[in-house]
Amino acid sequence: MPENKNTSGFVSAVFDVVSVLSTAIVAVAVVFMFLFRTVGVYGTSMVPTLNHLDRIVLSAFYTEPKQGDIVVTCQPNESEAIEDTLVKRIIATEGQVVDIDFNEGVVYVDGVALDEPYTNTPTNDREGFEGPVTVPEGYVFVMGDNRNGSTDSRDSRIGFIREEYIMGKALFRLVPFGDFEIG
Repeated sequence: MPENKNTSGFVSAVFDVVSVLSTAIVAVAVVFMFLFRTVGVYGTSMVPTLNHLDRIVLSAFYTEPKQGDIVVTCQPNESEAIEDTLVKRIIATEGQVVDIDFNEGVVYVDGVALDEPYTNTPTNDREGFEGPVTVPEGYVFVMGDNRNGSTDSRDSRIGFIREEYIMGKALFRLVPFGDFEIG
């Protein structure tokens, strides 16, 4: 029985489309496995910048922590009540001195008050912090943007974060779709 040219052309076109889609899916998977990571935000410690159940994309090649970067850390901690991964903002890097005036709600790094328009409220919750403190070599000091609702470096159960435990820097928000910018 002779093969119909229309059927053969259709099967060939379907095969081409499936082949292109399969290659694209594999390429995206490889890029996300080696260059980027996606992480969910759980809790309200980063409000108003990030909200509970937001999904963010991280750079997997994050080598130099900078003040103001939003990072995800997987540093082990002393409390099972604290999640395995934390999404926080870097306040200070190694060698910098952090002090907090809890009456005024102002964070100081190296004696200079930080301009923090991204915070939810002034920093009035001590979380056990006794400062000033100097960030040791190879560590960073992190805080959530929702300062009075965040467990962070002010709390001895978390403390300074070793740079090696930083999974990556937040690049943009993936979910909710359309609200990509991260402050």
